Formats: sequence, C-alpha cells, structure tokens
Amino acid sequence: MSNTPSIELCGHKVGPGQRLFVIAGPDSIESEEMALRHAHLLKGITSRLGVPYAFKCSYDKANRTSGKSFRGPGLKEGLRILDRVRREVGVPVLTDVHETSHVGPAAEVVDIIQIPAFLCRQTDLVEAVARSGKGVNLKKGQFVAPKDIVHSAKKAVEAGNPNVLVTERGSSFGYNNLVVDMRGFAQMREAGLVVCMDATHAVQLPSSSDGKTGGERRFVSLLARSAAAAGIDALFTEVHEDPDRALCDGPCSLNPQMFEDVVRDVLSIRRALGHEAS
Repeated sequence: MSNTPSIELCGHKVGPGQRLFVIAGPDSIESEEMALRHAHLLKGITSRLGVPYAFKCSYDKANRTSGKSFRGPGLKEGLRILDRVRREVGVPVLTDVHETSHVGPAAEVVDIIQIPAFLCRQTDLVEAVARSGKGVNLKKGQFVAPKDIVHSAKKAVEAGNPNVLVTERGSSFGYNNLVVDMRGFAQMREAGLVVCMDATHAVQLPSSSDGKTGGERRFVSLLARSAAAAGIDALFTEVHEDPDRALCDGPCSLNPQMFEDVVRDVLSIRRALGHEAS
C-alpha cells in the first residue's frame, strides 16, 4: 500500500485504500437540457455502482485545434447551467478554467476546478485555482514527465490547498498520437500524489482529423483496466449519449453503457488487487 495521504474531494476521501472517485460527463455543454439529462443519467449509473461521483462539463473549450471548432456557451451562461445542474440534480460539479479571471466566478458554482493539461505549468493559474479553496484537478501536460508534475502540484499545495488530484491523460508520442506510461502512476504515487486516469483523452489523436482531434474509443477500456492494475485513485471519462454526434471529442467519448462497463471492470480489478475494500 502506498504511503500517499488521502485528499478530500466533494466530501469524499480520495487516495490509497479509498473508494474509486469517478469524474464523468460530456466534454462541453451543448445545451442546458443536454447537461441536465447527462447529469441525471450518470448520477443513476454511479449510484448503482456505489462510487462517489462528480459531473464534469466545460463552459468553454479554449484550446481547440481550429478556431472554427465548437467551444461551448461561454463563462456566464455556462456557469449558470452548471449551477442549475448542481442544485437540481444534486451532484458535485467540475469544470476547467483557462484564465485567472475565470477562477473566482467558477469557484462560486463548482466543487472542483480543473487546470487543463496545456496550462499545467502556468503558475498564476495553478495558484489562483488553489487559493479558491475548491478541489483541484491538475491535468498532467502531454509534455510533462510523471515525475516532474510534482512541481506543479506543489505550487497548489504551497498556495494553501492540499486537495490536489493529478490526472494522467497521455504523453505526446511523435505527431498526432499519445501514449500512457503505466510506470508513471507508481512514480507519481511515490512522490506523494493522488492520481487519476483520464482514459478518454488518453486515446486522442491530436489534430489528426483535418482541423479536429480524432480518437480511438475502442482502447478506452484497455487503458482504464491497465491503469486500475497500476494503481489509480480516481477515474475520469467523457461520456455522451451519442458520441458520434458529439460537438467536441466524440471519437474519444464513451456511450453510457460503455461507461458503466468500464467502471465495473475498474472496480473489479481494484478489489482483486486490494486497492479498495469489496
């Protein structure tokens, strides 16, 4: 068992020996009704599986391949929708921020603030998110080695927030491809980090589809199972009721049944290896 201390997210202990924490939802808010529908659906699935859960969805995807790509409803409208999801569905909510000026408004609404992978070394952003007092989901950049993300995590901890989850989402492997080094989970754990696997972004084929990012959905389950065996504390997946029609990251997203199957597999592996109580 790792000596990594647990953190707290949305009232749940997350870390070695604790229950798997699940973060899931569509990549971006396509409409108010769509966000509410998905939150209800995913709450039902995670309740059946008995796992603590946070609904994730982005109000603005600022790092799209093309300037013509769908981004979402924007800060004000997006946070209004996420606030409604949180109140009416009764689930914790996660969203990402790309600018320090967005941290304050986001912190008024959501429970976990995510720092995008491309921005994981932006000191001002990391510190601002940490000082918000909300849970921090720090995505490990595609260009950052597992043993080096500890420096970004320390920025948040030293800004006064110990509740930092570090999420693996693959590393750049040549052009238009990512690879996950499963040794990285052990390295991050040895550095005292609580770790999460983003099994859907890890199958991206960045900028590979004529101004859009492609993906290989069929490998999501494989990577999630492998990460469960390697020792993760949380699982992150994007889920869409009709991935082939999603406005963002559809090729990487799971449909609801695939999501449920993946979480069941991950739970079985963790229990078999003694990573959590059965």
